[in-house]
Amino acid sequence: MNKLKIGIAGLGRAFSVMAESFARDPRIELVAAADPRGEARRQFEIDFHGKTCVGMEELCALREVEAVYIATPHQFHARNTITACSFQKHVLVEKPMALRLEDCREMIAAAEKAGVQLVVGHSHSFDLPILETKKLVDSGSFGRVRMITALNYTDFLYRPRRPEEFDTANGGGAVFNQAAHQVDIVRLLGGGKLKTLRAMTGDWDPSRPTEGAYSVLATFENGAFANLAYSGYAHFDSDEFCGWTGEMGQKKNPDSYGAARKLLKGNEAEIKSLRNYGGPAYTTPQPSLHHQHFGVLIVSCEKADLRPLPEGVMIYGDAEKRLDPLPAPKAPRAEVIDEFYEAVVSGKPPLHGGPWAMATLEACLAILESARAKKEIPLIHQTSASPT
Repeated sequence: MNKLKIGIAGLGRAFSVMAESFARDPRIELVAAADPRGEARRQFEIDFHGKTCVGMEELCALREVEAVYIATPHQFHARNTITACSFQKHVLVEKPMALRLEDCREMIAAAEKAGVQLVVGHSHSFDLPILETKKLVDSGSFGRVRMITALNYTDFLYRPRRPEEFDTANGGGAVFNQAAHQVDIVRLLGGGKLKTLRAMTGDWDPSRPTEGAYSVLATFENGAFANLAYSGYAHFDSDEFCGWTGEMGQKKNPDSYGAARKLLKGNEAEIKSLRNYGGPAYTTPQPSLHHQHFGVLIVSCEKADLRPLPEGVMIYGDAEKRLDPLPAPKAPRAEVIDEFYEAVVSGKPPLHGGPWAMATLEACLAILESARAKKEIPLIHQTSASPT
């Protein structure tokens, strides 16, 4: 088996939730990491026995690094991806792909010029229940998709944040961080090609000055439509609708209501630093007992409603309802590694490649534009939900 040797750019929250998947997968070897924090570099050396450095170029110059997982803050995704491509490294970059469509075009061009693979993720459209729902849709057994409803209420806005994470221009807020998941899922199951979008965003806590909620009505070229609603204001928790299974597949205690706000008492930046990878209060994520999810999702086809769940896919047909169960996950986010590895080692075109992720970013930008302009926004850079 050919091991893919990966270097990590950014040892923050995104890396910490992918680390278990990397560590468990025999196809992957983490050989190096770059991060400005000394405590994070030391932790990586202990955990993975790899080389560490401070800067992106130093990481990419290492001959043993074949691919780079970019988990830096959103505003650096484009620059870091282009740098990695210039060193002929394959790239797995976290969502959102970038903050501007022009940046996406430059990233795609850099990967094509270098002859390397570019995959964007994790987003929850990689989750196995979502992929299984897509298989059911593609089978044609339930007719065409006509409507999709996506609903998620979380504590997103009240997790410890750095000041720049409230700046939309730098990729802060619920739209860049959370709509990227929801739009990706809805596009995957609806065929990929959105036609128009009308949205409102919510910003109603002056102490957390950014978009904390949104509501979207989107139409597809194929005639389907979708409703997307999200709130990160830490009141109602839609995991209640998923048997108290959290987003990461872990069991949640409903009696812990209000924990997010309580944690913020004190120096917020210091709290975040202490809990980051390598910090004195860092703990590894809880084991995933079930598959990850992104709230309530119902796909209404002509002959059935399909609802992906942390343990499988629920099918509500004309005459019966049933659960198509899925085996427990081997590791969280293993599907991301599956797609990236197949793209790099086998040359299989990735579903979540650059054009796909650019189309998702276009929809996220349209949410912000529609809310500002109070009008419907046409979408022109959309792609189908199949790799080319």
